[in-house]
Amino acid sequence: MAFQRRSLVLASMLIASLALGEGAHVAEPQVPVLWDAKERLPKPDLSALPRLRFLTTTDFPPFNFLDGTGKLSGFHIDLARAICAELGIVDKCQIQALPWAELEGALEKGEGEAIIAGIAATPQSRQTYAFSRSYLQFPARFIMPKGEALTEPLFARLRGKRVGVISGSAHERMLRDYFNTVQVVTFDRPEDLYANLKAGKIDAAFGDGMRFAFWLGGSDAAGCCRFAGGPYLAPEYLGSGMAIAARSDDPALAAALDYALQEISLKGTFAEFYLRYFPVSFF
Repeated sequence: MAFQRRSLVLASMLIASLALGEGAHVAEPQVPVLWDAKERLPKPDLSALPRLRFLTTTDFPPFNFLDGTGKLSGFHIDLARAICAELGIVDKCQIQALPWAELEGALEKGEGEAIIAGIAATPQSRQTYAFSRSYLQFPARFIMPKGEALTEPLFARLRGKRVGVISGSAHERMLRDYFNTVQVVTFDRPEDLYANLKAGKIDAAFGDGMRFAFWLGGSDAAGCCRFAGGPYLAPEYLGSGMAIAARSDDPALAAALDYALQEISLKGTFAEFYLRYFPVSFF
């Protein structure tokens, strides 16, 4: 348990140092940096590629959705276009939206070359797809009332505190394993978790950083709360994050996507997209 807790804290400190930068003010929006600038991936030759068709959905805002004019928009749409520009194949690129249940079949039938829709890279899905590296991960975070928000190291400072979490979730398992000195209070619904935090019936809430960020930036939170400590990355509980899926027999395309994603990150384009769609950063 001590080793697990130390690993979690180290992961938190690492991602925090990468995202924040030395001496940065914690209150400013932060951008996750998941690429090693010292690793230079080879630029692919895609001259023989006839086209690159990205498949996505319309029902996963802010990643992919139809805007007020019916135009396909979102984080994934901007990212796909940036990938095409980075690979120098804008004229060969297309983005098509399908129902979620049809994505895998469309890729298998050759109706697209890649899926950018949040398919989880798991041991099972890796038998079906060749994935790019992760371009966005979802850390666990604590949120607390603004005047009481704690800073790292949180383990000792949370001792005896009442911490709310969604019952049966990966975050509950993670909270019990890594922060075993807190009083765990479980809730079936996020609405009840937030209401109890606002009412002061619990000292903190623990859960998905992205969902917390949307709540913190919304009208329901009414500026009551803020992130405390973290972020915490724990793939064994939370998965490896978002990646782009290509057919399993096309690892060369996955490698080309890695090159483009790294360049997009290093040039600051990813940061621009991230802050556009996630103004309350969950890192």
